[in-house]
Amino acid sequence: MAKLHMVDTFDYVVFGATGDLTMRKLLPALYHRFRDGQIPEDSRVIGTSRSRLSHDEFRDRAEKALRRFVKDDSLDENTVQRFLGMVFFASVNGAEAESTWDNLRELFGDDRADVVRVFYFATSPELYGAICKNLHDNGLVTEKTRVVLEKPIGHDLESARKVNDEVGAYFEENKVFRIDHYLGKETVQNLIALRFANPVFERLWDSDAIEHVQITAAETVGVEGRGDYYDHSGALRDMIQNHLLQVLCLVAMEPPGSLDADDLRNEKLKVLRALKPIREEDVPNVAVRGQYGRGKIGKEIVPAYLEELGDGKQSDTETFVAIRAEVHSWRWGKVPFYLRSGKRLPNKVSEIVVQFRETPWSIFKSKLEANRLIIRLQPEEGIQLSVMNKVPGGDGMELRPANINVSFEQAFGARYPDAYERLLMDTVRGDPVLFMRRDEVEAAWTWVEPILNAWKKNCSPVHHYPAGSWGPDAARKLLAVTRNAWHEDMA
Repeated sequence: MAKLHMVDTFDYVVFGATGDLTMRKLLPALYHRFRDGQIPEDSRVIGTSRSRLSHDEFRDRAEKALRRFVKDDSLDENTVQRFLGMVFFASVNGAEAESTWDNLRELFGDDRADVVRVFYFATSPELYGAICKNLHDNGLVTEKTRVVLEKPIGHDLESARKVNDEVGAYFEENKVFRIDHYLGKETVQNLIALRFANPVFERLWDSDAIEHVQITAAETVGVEGRGDYYDHSGALRDMIQNHLLQVLCLVAMEPPGSLDADDLRNEKLKVLRALKPIREEDVPNVAVRGQYGRGKIGKEIVPAYLEELGDGKQSDTETFVAIRAEVHSWRWGKVPFYLRSGKRLPNKVSEIVVQFRETPWSIFKSKLEANRLIIRLQPEEGIQLSVMNKVPGGDGMELRPANINVSFEQAFGARYPDAYERLLMDTVRGDPVLFMRRDEVEAAWTWVEPILNAWKKNCSPVHHYPAGSWGPDAARKLLAVTRNAWHEDMA
């Protein structure tokens, strides 16, 4: 791994600390960075929730989480115990101005006023404003305080603005970190290096050379006990509005003036604002929604979405989305961008497929296949470029495609860190480059909202697909209109 620089001593306070996100992601991420020597030993991780737990009881939960979610070869017993010594707990009802805030104030005392103080909101977005008000009213906000907001930021444009207004009443924009863990993935960050550090790609990165772009985030899992949340969210809100649109921005943006946060985010915002608006009446032609039924993942028969919801519930919530987007700019005119995300698909994969145009004329008898660049975000992070080659031997010039394949793990011989590791340390440093600015969030909701409205009015059907398939046939037809096909159908 590249050299990690130690951050300043901090107090990291997590609201909703007994939840799944803290145990599965946040604590393991902090442990890894402590193990790698990036976190000073006098830092503290303070969990808060309405639960009444002692420090030791919360440490027991934290230790179980580490042993479950951190690989055995990274679990050094001495390091685990030293890390747990940094873990504390305060019983606080973050949304109510009551005496439980004394529990948190007592932990800070007077000798930690100059220490970086990060408040992470792993709660419902409806509570963000109340927590911010209570932090302010209880005198817990210092010059070195930042707040981290987990997605989703609202459920539509109006609610997103409301959340941003409520948080903004107490914290300036440079103190607010809206986290999107996709931006913390090394392979997503590597898009910047791939494009702007390699002229061979950047000079081909436009409509003259590229026929279309596919961005896919596929999962094999279902709702996994998150049925109540997911049924009010759906794949469009859960994956497209934030994760995949952010990836699209990095693929499509112009070169920023520098890697400073505002330079980078200004270019992403330009892409979001350049997206062709989708009118409600056009939604059936450019967007497909689906919901998985019973099917087979590997050797396992899995239930339908409605079965997983239980209690005989009926729902039109989409578990699959495919959208054809257009970026109206000189660089990307007439290049479709296909965004796709779904649950209960055959493979867990996040990838970008850049399909180059066919050669305008061929001197060969063999059929030529257009070059294709595949950027694998997860798993098996890497890059694959298909090129045409002469088949060895023979008297003629028979051609066949072959792949140039680069595995990042093999190339660098390093553990690929979880996205939250980088992001949590960036909040301590106060570096917002990998976080979403308020105007980005609202621009994304502006583009997505007509689709949500059309689906709410049932302007287009919910297509059902069997678990273990690549989604409904309507998603294939979405590409067939422009004589394209999804990557797996081209293989």
